[in-house]
Amino acid sequence: MIRNFEEIIQTAQQKGPQTIAVAVAQDLEVLLAVKNAKELGIAEAILVGDEKQIRQIAQENHLDISVFTIIEQPDIVQACRTAVRLVSEGKAQVLMKGLVDTAIILKAVLDKDIGLRTENVLSHVAVADIAGYDRLFYITDAAMNIEPDLITKKQIIQNGVQVANALGNDNPKVACVCAVEKVNPKMKATVDADALVKMNESGELCGCLVAGPLALDNAVSLEAARHKGITNPVAGNADILVMPFIEPGNMLYKSIVFFAKGKIAGIVVGAKAPIVLTSRADSDIAKLNSIAIGILMASK
Repeated sequence: MIRNFEEIIQTAQQKGPQTIAVAVAQDLEVLLAVKNAKELGIAEAILVGDEKQIRQIAQENHLDISVFTIIEQPDIVQACRTAVRLVSEGKAQVLMKGLVDTAIILKAVLDKDIGLRTENVLSHVAVADIAGYDRLFYITDAAMNIEPDLITKKQIIQNGVQVANALGNDNPKVACVCAVEKVNPKMKATVDADALVKMNESGELCGCLVAGPLALDNAVSLEAARHKGITNPVAGNADILVMPFIEPGNMLYKSIVFFAKGKIAGIVVGAKAPIVLTSRADSDIAKLNSIAIGILMASK
């Protein structure tokens, strides 16, 4: 099982390079990430966007991008559509968001004529490497599904399991994170958590071990779980943290980056190909880590 980003990079190198189509590539952190991915032997890249801006950014920052194909498309909507089409036609295996709003690139992804849509729910999985822990955490959904219902949460878990599987975790432990550990009919998240556990117990939701409701402390800390007398095998050992809705997921994601100084990556699952999707404020290292996960997803 892969336990940190160093191992993710090493495994991606072993899998060999895949090609990334970058939508709206005129961004320094994006160019640094794809350059580093190329040098590490992880990925090739096709840069779609405003060629003049791409080359200017590269020149100002002494980046050699001569090894990459650049497709001139200054219109951001059309740049997204072009990048998506490259993936749907098999010319690239991974799609990457550049300097563009998530909604714009996802509209192209969901286009029925050129897109990458399937019958599955699209969801975002943030992968976090946090000091003091011996494993990676998979936080979902922190970026896409605003207030998912029960069936959507089930698919969000299944998408998270796919990412964990790609990183060598064959039976991830899933915590449905809530504010409390007991089912309260007035708190929808706890009711959903109980229903998801029952789905898991019946075999309707498989490939993982689901527990909940669990508060965040007793999902990730054995000491906290023991203090509260919680003996469930997921308690204190959770791999996948399922958020009740988008706000706490987004806050947890950014708290890991800005407060805990943790390493982070982001991937969208549920389409025909993995989509590297990070915050525009994320560093080039976060984007490189996300590329590496995308490569592992595409290499399955």
